[in-house]
Amino acid sequence: MDLDVGLALVEQRLHRFFMESKLRAAAQGPSYLQLWEALERTSRGGSRSRPRLVLLAYSGLGGTAATEATGVAAAFELLHNALLVHDDVIDRDLLRRGSPNVAATYRNAALQRGASPAAADHAGACAAILAGDLALAGVYQVIRSLPVSEALHRELHCVVDQAIFASVGGELFDIESSLGQDMPPLEEILNTARHKTSAYSFEAPLHAGAILAGAPEQARSALASFGRFAGIAYQIADDVLGVFGEQSQTGKTRWGDLREGKRTILLSYAATQPQWDSVAGLIGTPQMTASEAEKIRAMLIACGAKDYAIASAVQHAEKALGCLAIDEIPDRLRERLDSLLMASVNRVHLPATAV
Repeated sequence: MDLDVGLALVEQRLHRFFMESKLRAAAQGPSYLQLWEALERTSRGGSRSRPRLVLLAYSGLGGTAATEATGVAAAFELLHNALLVHDDVIDRDLLRRGSPNVAATYRNAALQRGASPAAADHAGACAAILAGDLALAGVYQVIRSLPVSEALHRELHCVVDQAIFASVGGELFDIESSLGQDMPPLEEILNTARHKTSAYSFEAPLHAGAILAGAPEQARSALASFGRFAGIAYQIADDVLGVFGEQSQTGKTRWGDLREGKRTILLSYAATQPQWDSVAGLIGTPQMTASEAEKIRAMLIACGAKDYAIASAVQHAEKALGCLAIDEIPDRLRERLDSLLMASVNRVHLPATAV
């Protein structure tokens, strides 16, 4: 199955899901339809990296049934959007991909109706939580509609369940660690990244694609292991971009992670360096200014935290690629995953030969 054709079919499946859902919502009332429209808007414009992984694993391991594969791929995109919408509430972010997210849309509408800032913030958070719940329910709805055996349905549900379970746990660890005064050790940061990001963004899509293709257990395990390390590499790169990337590149405010005190490998490393005391009191302050954020960024460069994080991303990418060195993984699939991982990690402007 051609990847571009497969991704186009995923878009069609997502379009059908939203059309059907909006028709159902309209029957309940216009405000419910508006919520679905806001959720649909926030789902547009993404990289579709999770559907891409499903399709790469499926076709790379010999799968040929487009309907089943694109359905699973669409389900993982819905899962991604569900978690993104909820994550924006947790991070108190109002932008997603450079545009107002669901929370911001409802917050702004409440302000226009005369609500106080606090009431508007609450209205936005409530709407986003509900929208995320709808997308999460849609994951199971799409998988349930697949024309596959009951046994395969159970396997796919199990993969999705494990991914959600791990991701929610990782998110909780992330929230709890940001509340403490002490910076978590590097090992804890990486373990959180594995559960929060790797599980649903890399391991599960690759595993689901392999299961759907009827691949042997060795191939399934190798792809899941690849996804585990690739996801950590991706999260580290994402955390670097969250602090040093431009809003046009990330679609999010430049100091959101610093304002929230998000525990990342950057801050964990910096906390062990003598320069840390000069900015420790600024981390996690809701009223952080642009100049204060710039001071923190300068310290992260000076103490070597940025270089350390990038090197760690490279190391995990190399571990990921090593997992694919088995006979059960076809050369073509290995090459395509290699290329995808390089592009992901090189977002932090690494040299082309770094991975």
